Order: sequence, then structure tokens, then C-alpha cells
Amino acid sequence: MRAFTYTLLIVAISLFALACSKPDTVTVTHNGPVTSPSPDIDIRDQFASARDTFKKNCSKCHGEDGTGGLKTVDGKKLKVPNLREGHALHHPDDDFIKQITKGGDGMPAFKDKLTPQQMTDLVKFIRHDFQGK
Repeated sequence: MRAFTYTLLIVAISLFALACSKPDTVTVTHNGPVTSPSPDIDIRDQFASARDTFKKNCSKCHGEDGTGGLKTVDGKKLKVPNLREGHALHHPDDDFIKQITKGGDGMPAFKDKLTPQQMTDLVKFIRHDFQGK
């Protein structure tokens, strides 16, 4: 009976020592399909750079919220388009890019200030944050 108790004690100690020697981290391998992020994840971060570009280059005239309106900019009175409603909702992205690039109707051209990627990201930001698309 004593030998059995000692054997049981040695096995218990060995199992305990083995359990304590395992690393604290676990590696999980995912072999399934890649899925889109959970709806609970805030995807607005993907627009952080474009939001900064808008704030720096566009908000002076269009407003922080994109509502535009009557503005006095650099001593000029302008009727700035609302990016949230009206005709802005119906313009294709290419028209927005063209307007940003070349300017016109009181809007300055940004072809020398913004890269084509920044302009594309800006349109995506406007579509997402201001137009809910």
C-alpha cells in the first residue's frame, strides 16, 4: 500500500510540474474563411486620414459637418454646397474628384495640394460620413 501511495504522489508531482512548465500563451491557427469585421467594430478609423484632410482643407467652407451654406471666405461671399443632401447625393464620384482637382465656382483647385489617393479617400469619407453610403 505504501508503494502505491508513493507512486501516486510521484505521478501527481510530475503532472503538476509538467502543467507549470507550459508557456502562458496559446497559439491558435485559423483554417476557416476570412470574415468581415464584427458590426460592433467601429470602422470609422479607416477614414481617419480623410477626416483630417477634410478638416484641414474643406471644413473652412463646407463646415465641420459638411452642410455648407452662405459663407464669407477670404472676403468673398460664397454659397457653398451642402455635401449631405441635394445635388451632392446625385453626383458620381468622378464629378467630385474633378471638382476637387480643378476647383471652380469659388472653390479653389486642390490638384497641387492633394494626391489622387487623398482625393479618392476624401470622396469615400464624404459618401460614408455625410451621405450614409
